[in-house]
This record gives sequence, C-alpha cells and structure tokens, in this order.
Amino acid sequence: MSRVRIYFKKFSTEEDFHYFSKLTFNEEVMIMNYGRVFTLEESKKFYQGILSVNSKHEALGYFKVFEKTIDDFIGLAAIYADDDLAEAEVEYMLLPEYWGKGYGSEIVGELIELAKTEGINKVIATIDPKNIASRKILTNNGFKSCKTFTIDDGSLAETLSKDVLF
Repeated sequence: MSRVRIYFKKFSTEEDFHYFSKLTFNEEVMIMNYGRVFTLEESKKFYQGILSVNSKHEALGYFKVFEKTIDDFIGLAAIYADDDLAEAEVEYMLLPEYWGKGYGSEIVGELIELAKTEGINKVIATIDPKNIASRKILTNNGFKSCKTFTIDDGSLAETLSKDVLF
C-alpha cells in the first residue's frame, strides 16, 4: 500500500481565507474548475458558504490539503452529504505546481475513506467532460460516468459516481 503524502485540515476561521484565495485567484486553477477567476467579493461569498457547510457536520465539509513532508498548502478537498448521509459529493482543487503528481488521486482516495467511515453509501463528482485529468483521477478511484448535462452557462458537465458501501 502506498504512503499517503497529504493531510486535511478543515477550513474553520476567517484567517483560513488566505488559503482559499490562493486557489480562487489562480487563473489556471479557476479556468479548469469554474471557467474564470473569481472576484474578491465572489471568493468571500463562496468562503462564507464553506464555513456554513463546515459548521453542519463535524467530519465532513471543506478541507485545506497539505503536503506532509514540507507542510505546504497544495489545495482543497471537499465532501458534503445529503441529510441522511446516503450520498455525498466530492470536490478537489490543486495548485498547478501539484498537478500530474498523483495528489488528486490521493485526495479522492482519502475522501472515499472518509465517506466509508461516515457510513455514506455513494459518492458523486461533477466535472467538465473535457477535463481528462479529473476523469482519470475519478475512474482510477472506481467512479463510473452517470450522466452528462448542460449547465446554466450552456456548457456541458458530467456526473460520475461510485458505490462506497456494499
């Protein structure tokens, strides 16, 4: 079994916003994930939503991701569930200097383990169908394509899912 190189810490205070803003103000990250860079106002509003989600469940929510050996912030991981914990959605974003190094797969693997620990039956993820790297990360972690659909801006999105508990 491979050694996990990352650890999670929950976003919990206003002081953690500077970590989040490293992602939302990074053009490469945001074009890949949202199609554009967020404004400061949009970032702050989204971050308030993160803090709200994080206050609802002790184990689930949005997390800062750190590389263990150098203790550097490398991205975001999230898992949030419906009220009965039957299904959860996972998300992740990495700073570009950590792309293509296996960290995305590790993040998704850790989120799946967290889902199992919390008794969640199924996890889903939504991606841009053109994001080959995210598709590979998810399919390598056992996700299967469920549906492709059009979002508000007219572009396509794809949902993939994985049954966690058998």
